[in-house]
Amino acid sequence: MGILQDDVVIFKAPEKEGDPTIITVNCPDKLGLGCDLCRILLFFGFCITRVDFATDGKWCYVVLWVKGKPTIKWGLVKKRLVAACPSCFSASGISYYRAELLQPPKPPDVFLLKLCCHDRRGLLHDVTEVLCELELNILRVKVSTTPDGKVLDLFVITDTRELLHTKKRQEDTKEHLRENLGDDVMCDIEKVGLEVTACSQASPLLPSAITDDTFNSDIPDKYCNGTGLSNCASVTIDNTLSPSHTLVQIACQDYRGLLYDLVRTFKDYNIQISYGRGTMKQKKNCEIDLFIMQADGKKIVDPSKQNALRSRLLIELARPLRVTVVSRGPDTELLVANPVEISGRGRPGVFYDVTLALKMLNLCIFSAEIVRHVIGHRECEVYRFLLQEGDCLSVSRNNIEERVWNTLMGWE
Repeated sequence: MGILQDDVVIFKAPEKEGDPTIITVNCPDKLGLGCDLCRILLFFGFCITRVDFATDGKWCYVVLWVKGKPTIKWGLVKKRLVAACPSCFSASGISYYRAELLQPPKPPDVFLLKLCCHDRRGLLHDVTEVLCELELNILRVKVSTTPDGKVLDLFVITDTRELLHTKKRQEDTKEHLRENLGDDVMCDIEKVGLEVTACSQASPLLPSAITDDTFNSDIPDKYCNGTGLSNCASVTIDNTLSPSHTLVQIACQDYRGLLYDLVRTFKDYNIQISYGRGTMKQKKNCEIDLFIMQADGKKIVDPSKQNALRSRLLIELARPLRVTVVSRGPDTELLVANPVEISGRGRPGVFYDVTLALKMLNLCIFSAEIVRHVIGHRECEVYRFLLQEGDCLSVSRNNIEERVWNTLMGWE
């Protein structure tokens, strides 16, 4: 008989304060499962400190040691992790997958949230925090401030719970926003079509500071300093230790989202991870060993494919995101860019972390937007924040970049 749903994802509480929670996932395997699991944990703000997983191509067993905020809703986390796992229904519970899993997933319904209220410092982050608590994913955003001190925020969102089309879910969302932001908040939610996201596509113009060297195939020395990682990553590919798998050994500096960036890269390359383990320590070097194979079940023996994979991994690890502050006439603009998955999903939590960093710096955001650009033949999400004139005089550009970078990396 098949495995019970309650046993697909199991949590083991820490034995003492400060220890990680152990999450065990035991389910049928699929290409990209590790990426989907890590993305969910990153969405909820977890840091993964250790990982151990194995699969025979049909069934997988994953163990993750994680640390998160005390306010984590564990029941909700489990629900999302279980939903990401394939289910089986055969007598053996192993060999057969549901037919719908072979079909491309239905795109989620898209909604436009309009919000208007009086402006104040930290408002955008407070709105973002409420939306995250409600499990509403921000796809696009357009924020503007009027001369009379009011803000008009336009959020293009999807609902993880897939209930935002109902009147009750919409009213609960509005009420939650008013409870956290004040009764003067006016908001409206409506379902929109693909034309709204199409209209939000960006112009091809971006400052050179965000495009130069960002996703090039070579790793500049400067990526080992500043708002890059302090120690360059090392990636070794070996075919001598296993008759059926290629071993990839990675040594790099740890940061929040490290494991997600790795498994996302393998998913984009259509590569299966059969076995792997690693230990991560905040801001310290870590080592991860992964035994992988191509989708056809063979080792990666082609030198050109090995070099392409190695270069891609080095780029992801040396500069997972790009952060820069530039002059836009008399104003100051903060830009953050990161590549998206081939599936089209962007890195979770970026908008939340950036607005949190700006709130901690006591900087007011005049306007903000999330748009998609193609940079270096890769689609990227670009977050643009125009900072309030006069506020930036008290905070240097280097300090803004450093605080935003450290927050994104989970170092604060």
